[in-house]
Amino acid sequence: MLYNNDIDIAPILARKVAVIGYGSQGRAQALNLRDSGVDVTVGLRPKSPGREQAAADGVAVADVVEAVAAADVVAMLIPDEAQPAVYRSIEPSLREGATLVFAHGFNIYYGRIEPRADLDVVMAAPFGIGEKVRSLYEAGGGTAGMVAVDADASGHALSIALGFAKALGLGHGGVIETTFKEETETDLFAEQAVLCGGLTHLITAAYETLVGAGYAPEIAYFSCLHEVKLMADVIHTEGIARMRESISSTAAFGDATRGPRVINEQSRREMAAMLDEIRDGRFAEEQAREMAAGGPVLAEYRREAAGHSIEKVGRPLREAMKNED
Repeated sequence: MLYNNDIDIAPILARKVAVIGYGSQGRAQALNLRDSGVDVTVGLRPKSPGREQAAADGVAVADVVEAVAAADVVAMLIPDEAQPAVYRSIEPSLREGATLVFAHGFNIYYGRIEPRADLDVVMAAPFGIGEKVRSLYEAGGGTAGMVAVDADASGHALSIALGFAKALGLGHGGVIETTFKEETETDLFAEQAVLCGGLTHLITAAYETLVGAGYAPEIAYFSCLHEVKLMADVIHTEGIARMRESISSTAAFGDATRGPRVINEQSRREMAAMLDEIRDGRFAEEQAREMAAGGPVLAEYRREAAGHSIEKVGRPLREAMKNED
């Protein structure tokens, strides 16, 4: 792990940076870079909705090609599926010897983007969503993160990546050097098995089990969804073992004897199969077909999720708690 005292920010302060995109990560990273003293311009389409927000934030904005042409470092912070086409459109405008920065290794690892040979290709990937990257920075801290180098044409790629990471605030939480391969495979697996796929399906299935057995939906909501944050906070700050020591003996006994019935050998076999699909490219190919078709599976999935009972019950409860806060 590298921390602030181990990292020199000077290499990124000496360069002009173009951030492409102003969504969750784009906005957070552009603002953190700017507030760290980096010369930043956000590259956006003429009619991009992000222009109004960037103007309100006081960030310099230019058309994408214009921003790229003036930059020494270009950070690709638009969705994975949009990056290959955007890269092809900006490649002629990239300065010779420029640095491409990614927050996720997906397109480089799976060969969807093949950068010019004169470019440095690096990654600075926070362990956190954009809102958290920004809020922790504003509070004087930062998330942990990763850096990686895929191409080092200049001989200085790692120092640029580390300087970029420090300017984002990642030196507060700690920076780990990795590879595009390792980051991509572990990130996709964690999303599918735990953070998004595993967690949300587990919560929903538990809620449905209680409601189906006749329990009040509101009680099922608080028991199976709301309290997840309370447990996650303890795990985040103290670890799993400490969490198991802090809960009641009844809860701990249920954890020890019933938890393995939920995450069982079939679950582990499916996890292994999912990891194989990530490693051999099957997931990436499936995702590419989905995006090329306009995202019909994803659209239906989101529609069903929005209409689920757990959302109908949860929306007014969350609103009431927000009002109390």
